[in-house]
Amino acid sequence: MGKFEAFLGVNPWTALLTLANTIALFLVLKKFLFKPVMKMIEDRQHEIDTMYDEADQAKQNALSIQAEYEQKLSVATETSEKMVKEAVARGKNREEEIIRQARADAAAIMDKASADIAQEKKKALNDAKDEISGIAMSIAEKVVGRQLNDADQSKLVDQFINELGDGV
Repeated sequence: MGKFEAFLGVNPWTALLTLANTIALFLVLKKFLFKPVMKMIEDRQHEIDTMYDEADQAKQNALSIQAEYEQKLSVATETSEKMVKEAVARGKNREEEIIRQARADAAAIMDKASADIAQEKKKALNDAKDEISGIAMSIAEKVVGRQLNDADQSKLVDQFINELGDGV
């Protein structure tokens, strides 16, 4: 082997020991370096995957909350529109009721005023009748020269008023 060493310039024992050292170094590095590094990379990958899953879940949560919010907002809008419509309808009904009541009150006031006018007219006619009867009695007593009883007096007054009413 002397020629072989001289040709290659390498001692086979040195090459074999170098190879054994390299294999031993590889095994030691695999045990103490590669496995922990690979475990750390896997843990980091798992952590990243978990973060992506949580982000997707949070996104889905946000979308469902947004849909729920939009649905509640839609219901609230519909409810508020319904309440406004009901309030407007109640307002119109109340307006109509107030107008009806005002008209009824006005009609009652007009009826009372008409009754008061009729009563005052009747009272005025009675007062005028009494005055006229007094004057007519005085004139009749002077003309006739005698005292009239109540029946005659009433008859003359009615006759006078009827004639007066026909002339007017």
